Amino acid sequence: MIEHPWISVEPWAIHETALSLEHLAQTESVFALSNGHIGVRGNLDEGEPHGLPGTYLNGMYELHPLPYAEASYGAPESGQTIINVTDGKILRLLVGDEPFDVRYGELRAHDRLLDLRAGTLRRTVEWVSPAHRAMRVTSTRFVSFTHRAIVGIAYEVEPLDGPADIVVQSELVANEPLPLPLISKDPRVAAAIDSPLESEEHLCSELAAVLVHKTRGSGLRMAAAMNHLASGTPRMHTASETSADSARLVVTDVLQPGQQLRLVKFVAYGWSESRTVPALRDQVAAALAAARQTGWDGLLAEQRSYLDDFWARADIEIEGDAELQQAMRFALFQVLSACARAEGRGIPAKGLTGSGYDGHSFWDSETFVMPVLTYTIPSAAADALRWRHSILPDASARAQALGHRGAAFPWRTIHGEECSGYWPAGTAAFHVNADIAAAVIQYVRATGDDRFDRDVGVDLLVQTARLWGSLGHYDLQGHFRIDGVTGPDEYSALADNNVYTNLMARRNFVGAAAVCERHQDKARELGVTPDEMASWRAAADRMLIPYDERLGIHPQAERFTDHEIWDFAATRPDQYPLLLHFPYFDIYRKQVVKQPDLVLAMARFPEAFTPEQRTRNFDYYERITVRDSSLSACTQAVLAAEVGHLRLAFDYTAEATLMDLQDLEHNVRDGLHIASLSGAWIAFVFGLGGMKDHGDCLEFSPKLPDGLTRFSFSITHRQQCLHVNVTGQTATYVLWNPGTLRITHYGESLFVTDAAAIVRPIPQVSPREPPTQPPGRGPRRRSPG
Repeated sequence: MIEHPWISVEPWAIHETALSLEHLAQTESVFALSNGHIGVRGNLDEGEPHGLPGTYLNGMYELHPLPYAEASYGAPESGQTIINVTDGKILRLLVGDEPFDVRYGELRAHDRLLDLRAGTLRRTVEWVSPAHRAMRVTSTRFVSFTHRAIVGIAYEVEPLDGPADIVVQSELVANEPLPLPLISKDPRVAAAIDSPLESEEHLCSELAAVLVHKTRGSGLRMAAAMNHLASGTPRMHTASETSADSARLVVTDVLQPGQQLRLVKFVAYGWSESRTVPALRDQVAAALAAARQTGWDGLLAEQRSYLDDFWARADIEIEGDAELQQAMRFALFQVLSACARAEGRGIPAKGLTGSGYDGHSFWDSETFVMPVLTYTIPSAAADALRWRHSILPDASARAQALGHRGAAFPWRTIHGEECSGYWPAGTAAFHVNADIAAAVIQYVRATGDDRFDRDVGVDLLVQTARLWGSLGHYDLQGHFRIDGVTGPDEYSALADNNVYTNLMARRNFVGAAAVCERHQDKARELGVTPDEMASWRAAADRMLIPYDERLGIHPQAERFTDHEIWDFAATRPDQYPLLLHFPYFDIYRKQVVKQPDLVLAMARFPEAFTPEQRTRNFDYYERITVRDSSLSACTQAVLAAEVGHLRLAFDYTAEATLMDLQDLEHNVRDGLHIASLSGAWIAFVFGLGGMKDHGDCLEFSPKLPDGLTRFSFSITHRQQCLHVNVTGQTATYVLWNPGTLRITHYGESLFVTDAAAIVRPIPQVSPREPPTQPPGRGPRRRSPG
């Protein structure tokens, strides 16, 4: 666990039983709390020491210049980076005149527990001050799923061995000083923005205070407000004060052993591109009033109820590997936290757990996160796609600037504009547009949401299909080609007829024609004609899918298999990831794969490949995939399970699931990998569960690896909740609500109801000889148990 010896393995919690300052930045990400609108890192209550302080609002960003050595047409001129907004989680304690700081005095005990069912972070500390006064400090923190704008903290102080003069300072702090950034060549590290907030108003009264700020460049306005409930002895006294960038409530008391000072703090956040200072001030005041009305216990009860409902629909139970069970639930909790209340905003690659990747949303959202949401929290999936719909005007303007029709969605963005300054791995990765279209198709197929299909789906599918029609052309043989694009593998760029891209574009064409047939009046409003729909179907039918007859495999793009194979034997372990140690010019000319590309195409389009082709392709690409991306393992798990490498599939599944708790990419300090955490679900459900959605029927071909004794999962499909239980010999299917659902089990058609579970045997398959990976780049072997 992050090579941290004091995090224990528990089924429903991440429990740290002693503090490790060496791992502080990593545990701040692991103990982060969010609801998709607000995110707070797991910083200590007293604010210091810290690895990286962080409080984030989804969509709240600042602009920064994108410098270029030479100007070029169509290059973005400014970037966007998520900012650390007003920090409302700080509660400083002074005992006598000694500030509570874990680096000084004696830290007798330090315990933190992220409760995955309660949705709270609990901390218990026993500390002896330098003046030899022993104290117990306990705190409970949550970010509310039911009150979208609210963070709650309960803070309790108790002397253990004698009377103590106590001061607690509850603060709001804007423009919080950040650690000096290290000069880094790693593109995954965020840009540094110093003091991005400009004060517009600060007010306080009794136990409450509010700060209103505006970003200097992007012009976004935010408000943060706090209110409190305080209880102590009759000698307790409170006072408040504010300045431009801070607000403080000071609570003083004199406590005897057995007496306690308790402070409950509610913090409310709001931001807007257009609302006035009074409007935002009133917004956060109303949120605080609602939170106080509900009360601390009521908010915790609502939080637990919300999570009980989520776990009933989304939990994956794993028997035989306690560490994997814990990591799986942590993954699902953090995916929920990244998306649950985003409501009109994107899903950043790091969620709201850190500033990595500048807080940008990528294709990860639609490709890896969206399947989890679609089959567990479909309302959150719809909200995420509505955000894409909201930035459609920016995407249309971008396509026009590039000389194309339709809409060209950004490779990376917060607000909707393209923020990638490196076009071969940014703008050229046009597959992001088909990824969005595919997520729309998947959502509508799984939910039957006809209103969404009409209001959102038509626009997104039509405009992305028009882009592909503009990007591609017919060659002399009558094939529809898409040249000069970059696929999912970022170690190849500007390739012709990338298989993944072409198959995704084909699905986009077919889906656009189908949605226009379903909603002909809406299609006419967009100017879609029967001839245009026919052109989409024709392009789909004639789409070029390269195949190398010599090797009997699919090159991930035309002529890819003609390239020289990377010299893996001469590459040292410390030279990974390659992008930090070798020029792209050299990488692009070699057969070396950063993350699955052709393999991802097979995972998404199994019907486009014969079983023999899937096996040969998988074996070939395993030998040249270095997995310099956290997005690799889950896709490799799905294909490994499908082609019969069950042991390898389990190892990849474990890697995807443990990505952040074991800090396998060595950058958890910057935030969690939300796509990889989503990939843990994909590996279990699509990989080991063998699930495929054909709309009117779900297909399953489950299998149990040797390292487990049982696993189970639930998925929501057309308002039906199907529960699947897998053992070494059988699979059991049952609905958890009234109704009937058609599925297949290894090709056998079944009608599942809530009346009685259906049990079917799992065919036993002899293991195949596993393929090899580049030296040192294979997954860790997962030991049974």
